[in-house]
Amino acid sequence: MKDMQAQLEKLRTDAAECALIRDLATEPKKRDLFTRLAEHLTVLADEVDRAIAAAGREQKRND
Repeated sequence: MKDMQAQLEKLRTDAAECALIRDLATEPKKRDLFTRLAEHLTVLADEVDRAIAAAGREQKRND
């Protein structure tokens, strides 16, 4: 579970960094690329977050 939480934090950090790069980019193609990367990483983080929540619910049922 700690590994999943660490991965979640990494994905959220990476998404935020991509958004920052996007905001600083002057070229439209780079802005678009980093927008898509930030969005994709956010989706992945959301999926990991849901998996953590589901694992927590499963653990509570087994306790």
